[in-house]
Amino acid sequence: MDGFTDTAPQSGPAVDAAGIFLVFITIIVFMLPVLIYFPPVPPSKSEALLQTHTPVGLASSKSGLRGHRGRHAPLAPEVPAKIRSLWIYPVKSCKGIEVSQSKVLPTGLEFDRLYTFAQLKSPFPVALDASDEEKSQHKWEFITQRHFPLLATVEVDLYVPDIAKAQDKSATSGEAFIIVRFPWQERGALGALGWLLAKLTRGWRALPEMEIVLPVEFPSPDEIDQQGYSYDKVKVWKETVTALNLEPELPRELRLYLGVSNRLGIFRIDPARLRPVYRCAPTEADAAYQPVIGFQDAYPLHLLNLFSVRDLDARIDKDTEFHHLDPRRFRANIIVDGVAAYDEDNWKTIRFNPEPSSTRECAAFHVSCRTVRRLTNHPPPSCPAARCKMPNVDPDTGCRHAVEPDRSLRKFRDVDEGAKKKGCLGMQLTPLFDDTDSMESWVEVGMSLEVMDRGSHRYIAQ
Repeated sequence: MDGFTDTAPQSGPAVDAAGIFLVFITIIVFMLPVLIYFPPVPPSKSEALLQTHTPVGLASSKSGLRGHRGRHAPLAPEVPAKIRSLWIYPVKSCKGIEVSQSKVLPTGLEFDRLYTFAQLKSPFPVALDASDEEKSQHKWEFITQRHFPLLATVEVDLYVPDIAKAQDKSATSGEAFIIVRFPWQERGALGALGWLLAKLTRGWRALPEMEIVLPVEFPSPDEIDQQGYSYDKVKVWKETVTALNLEPELPRELRLYLGVSNRLGIFRIDPARLRPVYRCAPTEADAAYQPVIGFQDAYPLHLLNLFSVRDLDARIDKDTEFHHLDPRRFRANIIVDGVAAYDEDNWKTIRFNPEPSSTRECAAFHVSCRTVRRLTNHPPPSCPAARCKMPNVDPDTGCRHAVEPDRSLRKFRDVDEGAKKKGCLGMQLTPLFDDTDSMESWVEVGMSLEVMDRGSHRYIAQ
């Protein structure tokens, strides 16, 4: 038709790169909160436990050690001296849990040193005339930060049943559990995905982790058979004790992370096979019971005086790798403040008295001996000196300082005739009980310290 112009149909709005980018950003902005609050991953073991259990321990913001060496630290001893901080270590040589109060049992604070890691070692080197049986025999031997300092970075959480949560969830489990966590990131795309999920689920600073669940209660015979656990002999210092090996619970990644080349096991102390304590401890007649320990080094509890730590800290030559002496390096159970430096050296019996507002009763302890820095028989290649001690390990990073505080301990704290040139800091305690039927007491932060008896100490080597 005249005057009519045929035109091509319009194809719609053009989509350029800027438009695609804008759409992508919009989707991310809307989806990010959803991914944070509803991550596309199953809950971790610890997250699942939170439905029926409550974690034990103080947040770092409420730690009794906050400000212990700053401008808020006391400049002179106080009257009365008090408990400033309490710690339990459910897994030997791993991170501790700070608590505000704790039940005291014959073995020490409740939940303390229930487990220890151990490696299966060969008898190499052996004598030339050793039998074939001796040459092929392997033995479990406990491990600590002395040889594997990355144990200091292994997190330990304790979860106890929460009655209110259990009722809401209609749960019946009344057991407590220990969660062991360590950083681990796989290689490649799988590792990148794990890194991203850690950020989404636990915050921007979080890193990928692996978790292990361990029972607090000693397993029943049926549980031992079902889970494939076994009774094995494990060497702790110069003692050999039969304990329950929960090796099937350990992933191979933990052995790789720690740098353990041998088989790795984790042992639960058997309540029926506790280790008796004789050296320097009160006798069974004096204590009205035989002192015993689980996987503690030598005595049920370790006490540390913050004024002593501050005094030693002032004597240490600092460098770029050692800025201050953290009391956590000594892994004490009871940390007191307000006591003159090294006054604890001649305590023989002490008592902690509750605050007027508390319903607790007094808790008494026999001060059995000084805490001696042990020698390591087989120092690792990174620490050729035989005097490489656990306090040299930074409790936050797992890095071991070459010489401090061990050098200063041996220089300034060579005070025990039974432990010449080894260095001493802190005191070893054995609980005393008024009621030998219940055999328990309580300690809590804020309790005042009363020295009941003083006397000399001389360390007796194992």
